[in-house]
Amino acid sequence: MADVRARVREFALLLPGAAEDFPWGERVVKAGGKVFVFLGADERAGRRMITVKLDESHGHAMSIDGAEPTGYGLGRAGWVNVPIRAPGVTLGLLRDLVEESYRIVAPKRLVAQLERGD
Repeated sequence: MADVRARVREFALLLPGAAEDFPWGERVVKAGGKVFVFLGADERAGRRMITVKLDESHGHAMSIDGAEPTGYGLGRAGWVNVPIRAPGVTLGLLRDLVEESYRIVAPKRLVAQLERGD
């Protein structure tokens, strides 16, 4: 897959109210000031995972080869590091995981915009 990380970033930025930010030297996408996907530091552009907050898909994501709970205590809150090049991982799956994370983290008014297609 050609630069999956860039394509995931592009998708995330299309979601209502999404904005890119660079806290802690990491590239993230936020909605309503809250991070819903971590994409890693640019100097580690070869990083082969994204970090998302999941509920419904948490078990599925954790079954992906190389997936792991996120460190710094975030794993206990549902955050998962998901490899973007593991067997069976498609761009569509990554988009679904990013959207689920968005729906969990973003303010309800922005999620409502997504549902309406605004």
